[in-house]
Formats: sequence, structure tokens, C-alpha cells
Amino acid sequence: MQTTNDIDKLKEISRNLRKDILRMLHAAGSGHTGGSLSAIDILTALYFSKMRHSPAPAASGPRDRFILSKGHGAPALYAVLAQSGYFDKKHLLTLRKVKSILSGHPYSPSTPGVEVCTGSLGQGLSISNGIAMALKLDKTDERVFCMMGDGETQEGQVWEAAMTAAHYKLDNVTAFLDNNGLQIDGVVKDIMGIEPIGDRWRAFGWEVQEIDGHDFGQILDAVDKAGRTKGKPSLIWAHTVKGKGVSFMENKVGYHGKAPSKEELDLAMAELDAA
Repeated sequence: MQTTNDIDKLKEISRNLRKDILRMLHAAGSGHTGGSLSAIDILTALYFSKMRHSPAPAASGPRDRFILSKGHGAPALYAVLAQSGYFDKKHLLTLRKVKSILSGHPYSPSTPGVEVCTGSLGQGLSISNGIAMALKLDKTDERVFCMMGDGETQEGQVWEAAMTAAHYKLDNVTAFLDNNGLQIDGVVKDIMGIEPIGDRWRAFGWEVQEIDGHDFGQILDAVDKAGRTKGKPSLIWAHTVKGKGVSFMENKVGYHGKAPSKEELDLAMAELDAA
């Protein structure tokens, strides 16, 4: 049971992580702002409340996995990994620079805490399935969390993976759909509609929960319910806002792959400080 104090702490962490995301993207001069901001509340809930993980190389005990299938949201993942102690926060300002440990998309050989390389859209759920099957063979209770973008689910491989997870009853897989309604070319429903989302995933054999992806109470409760679901994988269909937290970026497709200018950074920081 989450208390108001627990949720307030997560809100504060998330607000500061939004600042880190904006700073690193401004320093890089490129990258994906909108989708990183839409995803950060979910990542905050997972890494600072629900997932079992540790940056210590020799850490023992259960370890849950997170796969960022929408790899362009890497700034959000890097922000939570740095805050969790996987690497020094000074690296955030080296995003996308030559010899940096932080590539434009997650790259496991160079970035501590990154499980696999992602960024070619549609592949993360397949990877999650493979990890989950191995964990089943090892008879552990460790869980695999996968985050997909809504435009990403236009990829056929996602649906092959959805069938696979249901066929093998991978109840240790929980997928989040970051449903902010926008993708690089415009509005998702205009480019390739993905509705009816809930009915489609249920038809593929998944347990589906529909939530507000910025409401920590709903996120945490959904993760708990998914953990209690047996015999089938779980989809947490999260309604989110592209650019969430910065008013002039919210629901603006132009910020899908645009880094903030100095003026925009200053305005955003002032707004987050006042929140």
C-alpha cells in the first residue's frame, strides 16, 4: 500500500529527473525530448519503488530487468540510472558526444545498467520474452518490464512477440505502452491507427490495465496487479502526454526529436522549479 508520502517522494524525484533530461538534451543539441518526458513517471515508479535492482556489481538476490524498446527515450533511462547510482551524473552532460558512455540510444556495452541495445523499433518485447523464458527455466520470481511507444506498435514484430508471450504464458512479462498519441511524423491515429488498443491486446491473450501514466498511485497499483496475474503476460496501457511537465512542449509533435534551446531550457527549468 503506497502512502501519500511515498507518492510525494516519487513526484519530487520525477520532477528533478525531468530537469536532468532537459539539461542533457540541451548539452547534446539533439535527441528526443517529448517521449522522454512522457515516460519518466513510469520509469521513476519502477526504479525507485517497484523493481529489484542494484548498481553494485556483486549484488546478490533477485534482479528485475527493464527493457526500453522505444530506445529513442534513452535520456529518461539514463536519468534514472544515474540517480540510482549506476554511473556518475556528470556523464549526463556528455550525451551523444564522441567517447561518451551515453549513446543516442541504449547501448549495453558502454552504459552500466542498460540490459540490451535497443532503438530499432519493435524488438524490445521479443527480447523481453527471451529473458523471461530464461528466468522461467531458472525458476526465479524475477520480472521483466518492457516499455514500448505507441507508434512502435505499428511494427509487425510487436504482434509476433505478443503472440509468443501469451503462448508461453509469460506472466513474468509486464509491458508498458507509452500512449502519448504522437510519433515522429505526426498523430499516431492519422499515420497508422492502433485502436482498439485494449481489445487487440486482450485478443492476443494479454491481461490489460488502462491507467493514467502520470498518476503514481495508478502506476504502482498496476505493477502490483500485474505481478499477481498468473498464466498470461500483462500490458499496462498508460495514457501519457508528450513533453509532460513543460507546458510549451506538451502535446507538441515538434518536440519528438528536438532538443531545447538555451531559452527553452531556462523557461522549462523555471516552470519545473515552480511546480
